[in-house]
Amino acid sequence: MKLTIWGAAQQVTGSMHLLQLDNYSILIDCGLDYEKGTYQEENQHFPFDPAEIDLVILTHAHIDHSGNLPTLLRMGFEGQILCTSATADLAELLLLDSVNVFLGKQNKKTKHRKGRSGPQPLYLQKHVMETVDRFVTIAFNKPFKINGAIELTFIAVGHLLGAAAAVLTITENGTTKKIAFTGDIGRKNYPVLIDPQPLPQVDYLVSESTYGGRFHSTDTTLQEKLIQTIEETCIKTPGRLIIPAFSIGRTQSLVFMLNQIFSKGLLPPVQIFVDSPLANFATDVYRKHHDLVSDEAKEFYQTKGDEFEFDNLTYVHDRKESLSISNYLEPCIIISSAGMLEGGRIQDHLYYNIQNYYCTILFIGYCAKGTLGDRLLRGDPIVRLRNRDLMVYAAIKKTDLLSGHGDHHDLMNTIKQQDPQKLKKVFLVHGELKNMNALATALSTECYDVVIPEKGEVIEL
Repeated sequence: MKLTIWGAAQQVTGSMHLLQLDNYSILIDCGLDYEKGTYQEENQHFPFDPAEIDLVILTHAHIDHSGNLPTLLRMGFEGQILCTSATADLAELLLLDSVNVFLGKQNKKTKHRKGRSGPQPLYLQKHVMETVDRFVTIAFNKPFKINGAIELTFIAVGHLLGAAAAVLTITENGTTKKIAFTGDIGRKNYPVLIDPQPLPQVDYLVSESTYGGRFHSTDTTLQEKLIQTIEETCIKTPGRLIIPAFSIGRTQSLVFMLNQIFSKGLLPPVQIFVDSPLANFATDVYRKHHDLVSDEAKEFYQTKGDEFEFDNLTYVHDRKESLSISNYLEPCIIISSAGMLEGGRIQDHLYYNIQNYYCTILFIGYCAKGTLGDRLLRGDPIVRLRNRDLMVYAAIKKTDLLSGHGDHHDLMNTIKQQDPQKLKKVFLVHGELKNMNALATALSTECYDVVIPEKGEVIEL
């Protein structure tokens, strides 16, 4: 049995791991690699023949894990894609949204290069729908026989609705081995989502390491941080709070937290706008799969009603309604995508408010280097929007309390569920090298054999 880490090797994006048996090949995740300069062109070149892959296992819906699946089909893959039901629904939304992003980039480039076409999209809507047709959904904690030699079990890991660690039990040449792929590991007590569940004892563990050596803030709670920010921005002064948020996962958790705050009367009512069509669709998916949300969210539903609906909350649908928010003169909270400010309706809200002294922009997620969000967080005094240079007068704030990734403690706790005498090796993926090294050092002191594989390195299991 051979394992090759073809993606998220010593970097965060592009998760893609190839597991090869004598006569069967399994690809675990097939994500977009955003760290390639021309990612649309580069992501269509696979380091293997897609037609030779027998099966894909998808841990969760995020684009850095699912985003290159339509390309895989387009290049010859003919097998099934195994995932949870919530992952299937959310992946469909995200993949269709990716098509819109590709086409938007193409149109933008075409405008600036007269007579020349922009970059060709990686895939189109028809390729997404062909991909969705390949999804075969599996429940959590129910062993699924792939064939006579391979069994798959999904274990819930929080992070995103439907997200799972994939545990494979493989019998080869009379020997049975277990290997687990964590996907992305979530946090305990995260709004709406269940806590990560313990993994069974395995022989080999492929673990994410995004927050290796990093720790989430502990000096305040998410509820306290939101109350403080809303009070300062919308209650004491008649301002507006803009929260850039990823449409799937982050927005639903934020809306639930705001629902709890206002339903308890911890703050006087404030108008809230959720301005993201994708978030609206995703919220319906969360409602559809309500059996997968946390006990806290279920209890709230039983006692107070829908976690994602309450007085003074408005879901914005069309662009006209979105633009009209600029004319809303009362204090308000605007939740909009995209989280890094690189596109979407959030740019409209920035354009009209970045020079507003009474506006606060609260970042609740990661912003990659070079993005507009990153430039604001590092304190750039001027930003360019709609071909205009605008002074930044709005207050810029940040919190990591809604990060969907478990921190160093969470990663250590997940891995330390494994007996170091029985776990042969831990392979660290999905993290920057410095974070991998920090996690590897901590695990080594606990007597774990840790490997940080290079991209394309073939490992005999």
